[in-house]
Amino acid sequence: MNDIQSVLTSSASTLMGTSDSADLDVEVLLCHVLKKNRSYLRTWPERELNKTQLDQFNRLLEQRQQGQPIAYITGNREFWSRDFYVDSNVLIPRPDTETLIELCLELIQHKPNARLVDLGTGSGIIAITLAAEFPQLDVTAVDNSATALKIAQKNAQLNQTTDIHFLQSNWFDQLADESFDFIVSNPPYIAPDDPHLDQGDVYFEPESALIAEQQGLADIMHISKHSQHYLNKGGYLILEHGYNQKQSVHDILQQHQYQNIHCLHDLSGQPRISYAQCSAPTDKPK
Repeated sequence: MNDIQSVLTSSASTLMGTSDSADLDVEVLLCHVLKKNRSYLRTWPERELNKTQLDQFNRLLEQRQQGQPIAYITGNREFWSRDFYVDSNVLIPRPDTETLIELCLELIQHKPNARLVDLGTGSGIIAITLAAEFPQLDVTAVDNSATALKIAQKNAQLNQTTDIHFLQSNWFDQLADESFDFIVSNPPYIAPDDPHLDQGDVYFEPESALIAEQQGLADIMHISKHSQHYLNKGGYLILEHGYNQKQSVHDILQQHQYQNIHCLHDLSGQPRISYAQCSAPTDKPK
C-alpha cells in the first residue's frame, strides 16, 4: 500500500538498523517530498502517494540507508527557529551551538551597536542568527572556503540578513587593521585520531571544519593568540570546543592573559562554550 501511514511504517522498519531515529527520519524525508509539515502526515495518514512522490521518497530513503545525514539529503536544517541550507561543504548545525547564541544575546544586548566577527562561519548560522536578532550589530563573517562563504551568503538572503560583510580569509589574514567588540568562533576542535570521526553524521562532514592538530587545540590556540590584536579593550572572545577541552581552553586563554574566563555547559550538560575578555589589545603583527 502507498498511503502515507503504510509508507512511514514500512520505511521506518527498513531504517531501524541504520538510524536510531528511524521514525523521525522517514517523516522528515516524506515531508520534504510532499512539501508539507509533519502535522499533515498525522492529519491525512490515508492519503496515497503518486508514483513520482514514491520514487523520490525511495531514492532519499536509500541515501539515508547508506548513512547520509538527513540535513544533507534534504539540504535543510533548522537552527534557532530559522531554516538554513546545508550541504557536504559545511558542518550540520547542532543544538550545542545554540548555547553560544544564548551567551552572545546576553552580552550583546548591553552593546547592540557593537562590531562582531564570526571566524569560520561555515553555513553562517552564528553570524546570521546574531544579525537577525540585533539589526544594528556590525557583523563580519569569515571563512577560508569560498564554497562555504557562498552557502553562508545564500543563507543570509534566505534569512533577510544581507548587511553582513562576508570575507574569504584564513582566520585573521585578511582582516587588516579592523577591531571588534566580539570575536566568536566554532573552530575545528576534533583530534585527528578521534574515533568519532568515523561515526554518524560526522563521517560525512568536511574534515577541514572538524579536525585540528595538537589534540584538536591548534586552531583554538591560534585564534586565542591573535584575537588580542583585534579585540577592543574589554572585548569578548567566545569559543565553542570539545566536551573534554574545558581545562585546556582555560589554560590557553589564561596563558594569553585574558580576564574573566568562564565556561558554559551545553544542553547535554557538557562544558562547551568558553569565553573571556581582552584586558588590553596588543599591536597587530607587521
